[in-house]
Amino acid sequence: MHEWVQSEALRQHMECVAACMGSAADLHAPTERSRWVICGLLHDFDYEKHPTEEEHPFVGIEYLKGRGDVDEEILDAILGHATYSGTPRSTPMARYLFAVDELAGFIVACCKVRPNGISDLTPKSVKKKLKTSNFAAAVNRDDIRNGVEELECDLTEHIQFCIDALAADGERLGL
Repeated sequence: MHEWVQSEALRQHMECVAACMGSAADLHAPTERSRWVICGLLHDFDYEKHPTEEEHPFVGIEYLKGRGDVDEEILDAILGHATYSGTPRSTPMARYLFAVDELAGFIVACCKVRPNGISDLTPKSVKKKLKTSNFAAAVNRDDIRNGVEELECDLTEHIQFCIDALAADGERLGL
């Protein structure tokens, strides 16, 4: 990650997604926690150098395939987090990566405008900010909604799940 990503904000995002993925693994695949965390850490590693839809995440996937030490489930999940890749999200890992990616970024944005950061952030507050289109405007609200639908869960519960995952390591994550 550090070889490819210089931006502290992008590194923070990748670490936050990894934290959410670790919590998801604790529930759904506890023996595979490290793989899920790696998936979260790597999902955007090529974005800084290759930010276009023609390149991201395809350049990164080819690089990882060439290394030979990242398994197909992780590669497919990374491809699937980009809706334009056409890769179906057919595993729990892939569905969670998609469902936590944009939301983790949005929660970080919410934390930055709060005096207490994540410590007292609530789903109600996050949902209120989601309705404000010019707040964290780059965050794709449709991806958040679609991710929740694919997980077949409640939006409020999913937001709380992500808040809890990030708060558990909030100091290290800068939240």
